[in-house]
Amino acid sequence: MNPAQTVRILGGLVAILGVFLLLPVAVALWYDEPTLHFAAAAIIGLLFGGVLVATVRPEEKNLHARDGFVIVAVGWVLASCLGAIPYFLARDLPLADALFESTSGFTTTGATVMTALESQARSVLFWRALTQWIGGMGIIVFAIAVLPLLGIGGMQLFRTEAPGPVAEKIAPRMADTARRLWLIYVGFTALEWVMLVLAGMSPFEGLCHAFTNAATGGFSTRDDSIRAFDSAAIDWIVIFFMVIGGINYVVHFELLTGRIRQALADVELRYYLGMLAGATVLVAWLLSRAPVDHGGIRGAAFQSVSMMTGTGYHSALFDAWPIGAQVVLLLLMLLGGMAGSTTGAVKGLRVVISFRVLSDALGQLVHPHAVQRVKHDGQPVPAEVLTGVWGFLIAYGLLVALTSFVIAAEGFDFVTAISVGVSAVGNVGPALGDAGPIDGYAHFGAWTKLLLSGVMIAGRLEVLAVLVLFHPSFRR
Repeated sequence: MNPAQTVRILGGLVAILGVFLLLPVAVALWYDEPTLHFAAAAIIGLLFGGVLVATVRPEEKNLHARDGFVIVAVGWVLASCLGAIPYFLARDLPLADALFESTSGFTTTGATVMTALESQARSVLFWRALTQWIGGMGIIVFAIAVLPLLGIGGMQLFRTEAPGPVAEKIAPRMADTARRLWLIYVGFTALEWVMLVLAGMSPFEGLCHAFTNAATGGFSTRDDSIRAFDSAAIDWIVIFFMVIGGINYVVHFELLTGRIRQALADVELRYYLGMLAGATVLVAWLLSRAPVDHGGIRGAAFQSVSMMTGTGYHSALFDAWPIGAQVVLLLLMLLGGMAGSTTGAVKGLRVVISFRVLSDALGQLVHPHAVQRVKHDGQPVPAEVLTGVWGFLIAYGLLVALTSFVIAAEGFDFVTAISVGVSAVGNVGPALGDAGPIDGYAHFGAWTKLLLSGVMIAGRLEVLAVLVLFHPSFRR
């Protein structure tokens, strides 16, 4: 490992977050609100991070796989801790609540302990949205540029310009990849902001929702989320950008650079869009047979897209929908969008590979002596990739089960426990039962909130990137 360079990079990350904390200070000044809590957090970030960057002088700049795991895991923890300071100071929230809200923001989960959002300071609402926007871009760079190098759960299959595992090649090409992704991400955010304002949102609320929608995060400025605006135009704009947010940003780059045929040939893209269309039709049919307020095909499409992309907005009280429709939403929360997007959960790449493995296994039963090779995009999938996929699925399932058990042990019912486990690990936000779109997480115990904060980080970092830190071979 290269601990000095690792510490210096983490210091730079904290300093950058300190700079971002100056933005809500500006918002507070504009709306004549208190600024001390944000200014204090910004100073802490700038001083702490700046000292590390200025004083730590690594002998070499190359990073190794172990450094990557430490940076991404510790980086998300430091960001969550620093981001919790304004909540703790501004709203006098308990420490567990402040940390939960901050972690939910940076991991783009969208679960919240805050209520009466309409009466909150604009600067606080802006910071909630900004944390999700920062976290969304962070996870894209992590997934596109870092995970292929670390070989986690099939992410090596990204068709990107990400470099191979040669240390001296990483810096320039990773920087170039990140720069392109930033431009696309900022462009989508700006476009949605304009469209939401034209559809009737105020410029401030439009910006906050553009931030959280681009990140598929789901924090809203209203307790009743998108449902509060009661606008078909806003619903369809949000649906469109949620779908966009669930697509691999490499595919976006291919589409924007004219490689349309190559992008549309992506198997994972066809799976993702097909699942969304099929789920929307199924949910709409199930709702048509029940006397509930659902908003027709628009409501079915909105909630299906919101759950599969892990955005977590709601345009209807879906926890009151028929059980069949809720089961579909729960399954969508498990699946997630495409790999290389801002979404969470299992992701389409692993689902597609898993179905290919199942198909080959069934074929092997019919032709036991045939040599079967799992393929993706026409190329054989290496054995180590398949091992990574199955390892991820096992770890993911165990983490969901453990989280659900803890929630049940606190006294919540089965539906609440299972859906919170799926939601927290998949970075979705709202769940079912007592954690539905209106209930939130404020009534959960302090230790449960701290556990869920850790689970959200683990889910955001593909689970294995966190578990590997505790493996004996990592320490050796």
